[in-house]
Amino acid sequence: MDDSKIIDLFFSRDETAIRHTAEKYGKRLRSLSYNIVHDFQTAEECENDTYAQAWNIIPPHSPKEYLYAFLAKIIRHISLNRCRDRCRLKRNAYICELSTEMEQCIPAPDDCACRIDDMIFADVINRFLASLTVEKRSIFLRRYWYLDSIADISKRFGCSEWKVKTMLFRIRNQLRKHLEKEGYTL
Repeated sequence: MDDSKIIDLFFSRDETAIRHTAEKYGKRLRSLSYNIVHDFQTAEECENDTYAQAWNIIPPHSPKEYLYAFLAKIIRHISLNRCRDRCRLKRNAYICELSTEMEQCIPAPDDCACRIDDMIFADVINRFLASLTVEKRSIFLRRYWYLDSIADISKRFGCSEWKVKTMLFRIRNQLRKHLEKEGYTL
């Protein structure tokens, strides 16, 4: 079913909207959640919580053009919160590992001025991502948005783990230079 029709079902408060959404995006959403929580049951719970939150959010919002991205943002947030709530060392260590990789090139939003600049900062990041080749952008997003492992990324793109690690290292350095050029202090 088309995304705009699914959104129309949400607006008319028709519960089949959730069923159609699950049929179309359920597997991808569970996969995204599983990459964060590393537990199938928890991933399914996060998926269900995503549908409930979408049910409550969509009437004022209308993500007809970007329904999957809208749902992915919700499930990612829910999944990360589950990891924080459960304080499982292994899961937190994995998220900390990815955070450590990125903190070298992205300033921490600790003060009010950084929070005000979030929209501008997002635009700078989006322009940087748009400047990358499709392969580099996809690898970067698979690692830092979808939280895929290096091994999974190398399988997906048919290259060695060493190539993926090197590419990510170089992209992070490019990002750091791009941010410095845009006036962000690291």
